[in-house]
Amino acid sequence: MSDAERTLPIYDAQASAYAARNAELYELPQAQSFVAALPKRAHILDLGCGPGQYAGWFAAQGFRVEAWDGSSEMLTLAAQHGGVTTRLARFEELSEVAAFDGIWANFSLLHAERANLPDLLARIHRALTPSGVFHIAMKLGTGAGPDKIGRYYTYYSEAELEGLLSTAGFKIMEKHLFDGVGLDGTAGHYITLLCHG
Repeated sequence: MSDAERTLPIYDAQASAYAARNAELYELPQAQSFVAALPKRAHILDLGCGPGQYAGWFAAQGFRVEAWDGSSEMLTLAAQHGGVTTRLARFEELSEVAAFDGIWANFSLLHAERANLPDLLARIHRALTPSGVFHIAMKLGTGAGPDKIGRYYTYYSEAELEGLLSTAGFKIMEKHLFDGVGLDGTAGHYITLLCHG
């Protein structure tokens, strides 16, 4: 089992605590910008949806929503949101072509290993319609490794992440930087980027 794969059992065990901590939509302004760039009744993929709080919000706005996660316990919570179709799937299972108008990856891809991110971004780009929109949120920093509760993280600088997005074919529309405290109680630096495919 890789370091990244060891993260899933932690999320299974912490699903309820994570859902309670994230009941407030901290990235609601970014979610509003994301949906504002989409057509009505757009097809959205919440990739690494966790307990599905954003998937549920998108569905409540009238969008068609699929929510994918590698944690079965997280998906059980996500399925409780009306209008959300769930699928137990890992990032690398994304093989669709021009299937989604928007893909929302909110603090999920940071659990992928650095060597895998270029392929995952290419998969996301292919899965979007030609005018598709992509939201990605990550932790800023250097290196990779487990946090205090054992979740694997890969950290990126702004320049590195922006370069990877550009190589995958994305154009950045909006960028936000902010600080916060994670589930493990550790303060961190965060970035969200809204991109066109």
